[in-house]
Amino acid sequence: MNDKANILVIDDEEIVRLSYLRTLASEHCNVQTVTNGQDAIRLMEAKSFDVVLLDMSMPGLDGMSVLKIIKTRWPEVEVVIITGFPAVDSAKQAVSLGAYDYLSKPAGPDDVINAANGAMLHKRWALRRDQTMQGTTLQ
Repeated sequence: MNDKANILVIDDEEIVRLSYLRTLASEHCNVQTVTNGQDAIRLMEAKSFDVVLLDMSMPGLDGMSVLKIIKTRWPEVEVVIITGFPAVDSAKQAVSLGAYDYLSKPAGPDDVINAANGAMLHKRWALRRDQTMQGTTLQ
Protein backbone atom coordinates (compact mmCIF):
# COMPACT_ATOMS: atom_id res chain seq x y z
CA MET A 1 0.00 0.00 0.00
CA ASN A 2 1.45 3.34 -1.02
CA ASP A 3 -0.48 5.68 1.26
CA LYS A 4 -1.04 4.51 4.79
CA ALA A 5 -4.46 2.91 4.92
CA ASN A 6 -6.55 3.25 8.06
CA ILE A 7 -7.82 -0.22 8.85
CA LEU A 8 -10.21 -1.31 11.58
CA VAL A 9 -10.26 -4.94 12.73
CA ILE A 10 -13.48 -6.04 14.45
CA ASP A 11 -13.23 -9.49 16.03
CA ASP A 12 -14.09 -10.88 19.45
CA GLU A 13 -11.09 -13.26 19.45
CA GLU A 14 -7.93 -11.67 20.79
CA ILE A 15 -5.60 -14.01 18.89
CA VAL A 16 -7.28 -13.05 15.60
CA ARG A 17 -7.09 -9.31 16.33
CA LEU A 18 -3.40 -9.55 17.25
CA SER A 19 -2.61 -11.68 14.22
CA TYR A 20 -4.24 -9.23 11.79
CA LEU A 21 -2.66 -6.29 13.62
CA ARG A 22 0.84 -7.79 13.27
CA THR A 23 0.24 -8.78 9.65
CA LEU A 24 -1.05 -5.39 8.55
CA ALA A 25 1.36 -3.33 10.65
CA SER A 26 4.16 -4.93 8.66
CA GLU A 27 2.44 -3.52 5.56
CA HIS A 28 2.79 -0.01 7.05
CA CYS A 29 -0.91 0.48 7.74
CA ASN A 30 -2.56 2.31 10.59
CA VAL A 31 -4.47 -0.49 12.30
CA GLN A 32 -6.88 -0.33 15.21
CA THR A 33 -8.80 -3.20 16.74
CA VAL A 34 -12.05 -3.55 18.67
CA THR A 35 -13.81 -6.56 20.16
CA ASN A 36 -17.40 -5.89 19.11
CA GLY A 37 -19.73 -4.05 16.77
CA GLN A 38 -20.86 -1.42 19.26
CA ASP A 39 -17.28 -0.32 19.94
CA ALA A 40 -16.58 -0.32 16.20
CA ILE A 41 -19.48 2.03 15.45
CA ARG A 42 -18.43 4.39 18.26
CA LEU A 43 -14.84 4.43 16.98
CA MET A 44 -15.97 5.01 13.38
CA GLU A 45 -18.02 8.00 14.53
CA ALA A 46 -14.80 9.55 15.87
CA LYS A 47 -12.30 8.47 13.22
CA SER A 48 -12.41 7.62 9.52
CA PHE A 49 -11.31 4.24 8.19
CA ASP A 50 -10.60 3.03 4.68
CA VAL A 51 -11.03 -0.69 5.24
CA VAL A 52 -12.77 -2.77 7.89
CA LEU A 53 -11.98 -6.43 8.53
CA LEU A 54 -15.16 -7.75 10.10
CA ASP A 55 -15.93 -11.00 11.90
CA MET A 56 -19.45 -12.33 11.35
CA SER A 57 -20.05 -14.07 14.67
CA MET A 58 -19.68 -11.75 17.66
CA PRO A 59 -21.66 -11.10 20.82
CA GLY A 60 -24.05 -8.15 20.65
CA LEU A 61 -24.28 -6.81 17.11
CA ASP A 62 -23.40 -9.59 14.70
CA GLY A 63 -21.24 -8.95 11.64
CA MET A 64 -24.14 -8.64 9.20
CA SER A 65 -25.76 -5.94 11.37
CA VAL A 66 -22.46 -4.08 11.62
CA LEU A 67 -22.00 -4.35 7.84
CA LYS A 68 -25.46 -2.82 7.26
CA ILE A 69 -24.68 0.08 9.59
CA ILE A 70 -21.27 0.73 8.05
CA LYS A 71 -22.54 0.69 4.47
CA THR A 72 -25.48 2.95 5.39
CA ARG A 73 -23.47 5.52 7.34
CA TRP A 74 -20.06 5.23 5.64
CA PRO A 75 -20.67 3.79 2.15
CA GLU A 76 -17.13 4.65 1.02
CA VAL A 77 -15.59 2.27 3.58
CA GLU A 78 -14.61 -1.09 2.12
CA VAL A 79 -15.56 -4.08 4.29
CA VAL A 80 -13.93 -7.50 4.18
CA ILE A 81 -15.85 -10.23 5.98
CA ILE A 82 -13.66 -12.87 7.63
CA THR A 83 -15.67 -15.67 9.19
CA GLY A 84 -15.11 -19.00 10.84
CA PHE A 85 -18.54 -20.14 9.66
CA PRO A 86 -18.56 -19.58 5.90
CA ALA A 87 -21.80 -20.25 4.03
CA VAL A 88 -22.95 -19.46 0.51
CA ASP A 89 -26.09 -17.69 1.78
CA SER A 90 -24.19 -15.39 4.15
CA ALA A 91 -21.59 -14.68 1.45
CA LYS A 92 -24.33 -13.68 -0.99
CA GLN A 93 -26.02 -11.52 1.63
CA ALA A 94 -22.76 -9.82 2.60
CA VAL A 95 -21.87 -9.01 -1.00
CA SER A 96 -25.40 -7.75 -1.70
CA LEU A 97 -25.05 -5.43 1.31
CA GLY A 98 -21.80 -4.02 -0.10
CA ALA A 99 -18.99 -6.16 1.33
CA TYR A 100 -15.89 -6.02 -0.85
CA ASP A 101 -14.74 -9.56 -0.04
CA TYR A 102 -15.62 -12.62 2.03
CA LEU A 103 -12.89 -14.86 3.48
CA SER A 104 -12.94 -18.01 5.58
CA LYS A 105 -10.98 -18.39 8.81
CA PRO A 106 -8.31 -19.22 9.36
CA ALA A 107 -7.16 -16.54 6.97
CA GLY A 108 -3.41 -16.56 6.52
CA PRO A 109 -1.26 -13.43 6.45
CA ASP A 110 -1.14 -13.36 2.65
CA ASP A 111 -4.94 -13.64 2.46
CA VAL A 112 -5.38 -10.75 4.90
CA ILE A 113 -2.82 -8.57 3.11
CA ASN A 114 -4.27 -9.34 -0.33
CA ALA A 115 -7.83 -8.62 0.84
CA ALA A 116 -6.82 -5.32 2.50
CA ASN A 117 -4.76 -4.26 -0.54
CA GLY A 118 -7.59 -5.21 -2.91
CA ALA A 119 -10.14 -3.30 -0.84
CA MET A 120 -7.90 -0.24 -0.70
CA LEU A 121 -7.29 -0.36 -4.45
CA HIS A 122 -11.03 -0.70 -5.06
CA LYS A 123 -11.68 2.32 -2.85
CA ARG A 124 -9.07 4.42 -4.67
CA TRP A 125 -10.56 3.52 -8.07
CA ALA A 126 -14.07 4.35 -6.84
CA LEU A 127 -12.88 7.74 -5.52
CA ARG A 128 -11.08 8.46 -8.79
CA ARG A 129 -14.17 7.47 -10.79
CA ASP A 130 -16.40 9.68 -8.64
CA GLN A 131 -14.05 12.65 -9.02
CA THR A 132 -13.94 12.13 -12.78
CA MET A 133 -17.73 11.95 -12.99
CA GLN A 134 -18.09 15.11 -10.91
CA GLY A 135 -15.59 16.91 -13.14
CA THR A 136 -17.49 15.84 -16.25
CA THR A 137 -20.82 16.91 -14.76
CA LEU A 138 -19.53 20.33 -13.74
CA GLN A 139 -18.15 21.22 -17.18
